[in-house]
Amino acid sequence: MGILSCRLLYLIGQLRSGGSERQLYYLLKSMERNRYQPEVVVWTLREADMYVSKIRALGVPLHSFPNGSSRASKLGAFRRLVMQINPDVVHSYSFYTNFAAFWATRAMKTITIGGVRNDFDWDKDDTGPLLGRLSGRWPCRQIFNSYAAAETVRHSKSLFVPRECFVVRNGVDLECFPSLPLSANGKTQILGVGSLFPVKRWNRLISASVVLKQRGFDFLIRIVGDGPLRASLTQEVKDLGVAEYVEFIGHSDDIPKLLAEATFLVHTSDKEGCPNAVMEAMACGRAVVATDVGDIPFLVEDGTTGFVVPCGNDEALVDQTARLITNTDLCRRMGKAGRVKAEREFGLARLVSDTLAAYQAAGWQDG
Repeated sequence: MGILSCRLLYLIGQLRSGGSERQLYYLLKSMERNRYQPEVVVWTLREADMYVSKIRALGVPLHSFPNGSSRASKLGAFRRLVMQINPDVVHSYSFYTNFAAFWATRAMKTITIGGVRNDFDWDKDDTGPLLGRLSGRWPCRQIFNSYAAAETVRHSKSLFVPRECFVVRNGVDLECFPSLPLSANGKTQILGVGSLFPVKRWNRLISASVVLKQRGFDFLIRIVGDGPLRASLTQEVKDLGVAEYVEFIGHSDDIPKLLAEATFLVHTSDKEGCPNAVMEAMACGRAVVATDVGDIPFLVEDGTTGFVVPCGNDEALVDQTARLITNTDLCRRMGKAGRVKAEREFGLARLVSDTLAAYQAAGWQDG
């Protein structure tokens, strides 16, 4: 690899089937790769992970570290790699790799940018007391995918926050997530998409299913995703007597197919950044019921493309879900409005242009 061969270098924790990984793939897929010559460093590479082959198919070089490498040895190897290829920009795409990106570019002219892809405080806490603070503060410029998270940081009195915050919302591949007609099979299918972790609060949707069953509604809730809570959530469904109304279908790489079968989407998280699931549902012409966390109030126009309910207001969640169960025409109208907004605001060209604009605002010369 020759000097100055790479202009944009991305650092990401892994390349499994997650939202951050999908957004990096979208960015690489949609940018002028011959012009920007992007390369990717994966902190923990597993060859079987979903986006490894996809990114390689784009012709983008992937770098990784030997299995079993310590954090210190990875830092040293990453520093040497950065010095060798001398990129214009290093962009950390995982919060917990932010400080590594900062450390590897010290005393260089390279512009270094961190990434925040969830609620900022949640990311810091999840990363750990030391690394969370370091990655929250350095690099001093960071790209958020959520206006809500960026505003929280801008008003923070903490020392462990970035000096400059840029916002680049997630994008959706509108060709992979086309507008889809509602199924006419009679039964309402409610889709939930997300990992089975406590922060997603699927227990809220399960509790709502109990009330909806008591009210006599005919529906099926399908929750797509996997995680450590699968066994306990499955048992909760059985204990509450709603096993015929709620099913967990595990991980799926074909979300458009599941959205085609769904009537609308429900999203129940406690914390969010800019959730892909909500944007993808809107792109497919599906109404959305979602909690008012992260950028959901900016994505979902309450009463027009779906309903935004206060986080923790279980009664509102049930009522608005019931409203869509009983009104297919409303689902259809909201879905059409959602698609219009997705075409206007969620496209991949906007993702690329906003990202490059953030690099330029940080001092990068695109020449």
